[in-house]
Amino acid sequence: MAKRKVFDVPRQDGHTKQAKTQSTKGRPIKVIAKNRVARHDYDISDTWEAGIQLTGAEVKSIREHPCKISDSFCIVRGGQVYLVGVHIHPYSNGGVWNVDPDRRRKLLLHRKQINLIDQRLKTAGNALVPLEMYFDEHNRVKLYVGLGKGKKLYDKRRDMAKRDSDREIQRALKERSRY
Repeated sequence: MAKRKVFDVPRQDGHTKQAKTQSTKGRPIKVIAKNRVARHDYDISDTWEAGIQLTGAEVKSIREHPCKISDSFCIVRGGQVYLVGVHIHPYSNGGVWNVDPDRRRKLLLHRKQINLIDQRLKTAGNALVPLEMYFDEHNRVKLYVGLGKGKKLYDKRRDMAKRDSDREIQRALKERSRY
């Protein structure tokens, strides 16, 4: 889910007030799909928020049927970043406006971000994976992508053991605080 940053806004009288990066209408962010497998299979080091170039019929279709991003990945070709492997169902009332459901979709990022991602992907073992797709406060489809390095089996086991031990500690603390 998108984090809301709090920052100080200088006013004309010299004082500052805290403002949140939230829309004036206060619309909540609606999550379309999460890639829970990505955090399990990859050690995510950096994340970026990207827009997706979609047609109107695709956006309406996403509102009807959520899409699945767990089997997808991102590639850099010709100075552009593309999302590959996402199947967006054809819109039921789309007619001739429906496009290929399995096409590559361009991700909208800044040039410096694309160059940085391309440079880091050239090192061995790195992959750009989608983490979460959502509607932002302006009802635009956004995608969190993460740069990750593939985990080995023993890393996955270590993470699962740590998660289990943390869960047991929390359970014990909760039981202890009851009495």
